[in-house]
Amino acid sequence: MTDRESGLVEPVDVDALVQRLEQARAELEERLEGAGDPAQLEELRVRYLGRRSLVAQALSALGRVPAADRPRLGRTANEVRQAMADALEAHRQRLLAAEKERRLAAEALDLTLPGRPPLLGRRHPLRIVLEEIEDIFLSMGFTIAGGPEVEYSSLNFDLLNIPPDHPARDMQDSFYIDASRLLRTHTSPVQIRYMQAHAPRLPVRIIAPGRVFRRDDDPTHSPVFHQVEGLLVDRGVSMAHLKGTLLAFARRLFGPETRIRLRPSYFPFTEPSAEVDVSCTSCGGAGCRVCGGSGWLEILGCGMVHPQVLRNGGYDPEEVSGFAFGMGVERIAMLRYGIDDLRRFFQNDLRFLEQFE
Repeated sequence: MTDRESGLVEPVDVDALVQRLEQARAELEERLEGAGDPAQLEELRVRYLGRRSLVAQALSALGRVPAADRPRLGRTANEVRQAMADALEAHRQRLLAAEKERRLAAEALDLTLPGRPPLLGRRHPLRIVLEEIEDIFLSMGFTIAGGPEVEYSSLNFDLLNIPPDHPARDMQDSFYIDASRLLRTHTSPVQIRYMQAHAPRLPVRIIAPGRVFRRDDDPTHSPVFHQVEGLLVDRGVSMAHLKGTLLAFARRLFGPETRIRLRPSYFPFTEPSAEVDVSCTSCGGAGCRVCGGSGWLEILGCGMVHPQVLRNGGYDPEEVSGFAFGMGVERIAMLRYGIDDLRRFFQNDLRFLEQFE
């Protein structure tokens, strides 16, 4: 029968245990010099301060030590445990500091390297084309007028000779805010607003650039796009003035050899009305894939201002006349840059946008 089974307590050699504790402290300090990473440091912590360590055994043996020797053994065990913990923590801090220095050295600033130039923004291709269009008409004596994007349906349709039952409303599927307001489908309401604000003064010579909205979404249409519309009202204005203005505009925009043609068309707010084509920017009118072999590219619509629209604007069609035109900025930009999908303008792909300017 063993002493444990018989209930006898195995005696503890306090002097030998104290000596072993001091040896363990010195041994840990030596081993710490070879601990070069956190994993090795953790192994030493478990070995010297874990539940099966010599320190833990010494503390658990206090109950089997004579009362006179308990203070000495307890004091020594606690001092060794604290010294080991301090040594482990100090070495952990040294490892962290060394790792920090290593990272700083790897990321150190090399003053001999050339500087990085700042990334500069660019104008959007639509902005480039829109500003060029504006500059052309400003040089002809036109001024820029603006209006709200949320517009009254009376100004967007009714006063432009498009009553509620007019088929032209079906061609402009709209985003209505309420029964009387909508997101404008064209910038034509600006023409009415400007005439009403300035009648009967002459001449009226404005362009109205801005965003417009329709429920369209395909490679050649977008729910939001940009228009530039123009209006000139004065005494004796004729179709010849309209054609001359548009020819000058086309040659400034596409080149001095550009030709235009007017094809009869229909718009509720102009009479007579026409679609305007320019000679193909790729083949010069000879016929190619871009123009479908016709030699022409459609760019805008135009016409003489309808008498009723003049009346709605506050002018007497018996005394004055005028012309109006409208073009899509995206359409012009697609022709200018050879872009086949209008949606690219709104996808914010830097690979696309960085090609311009």
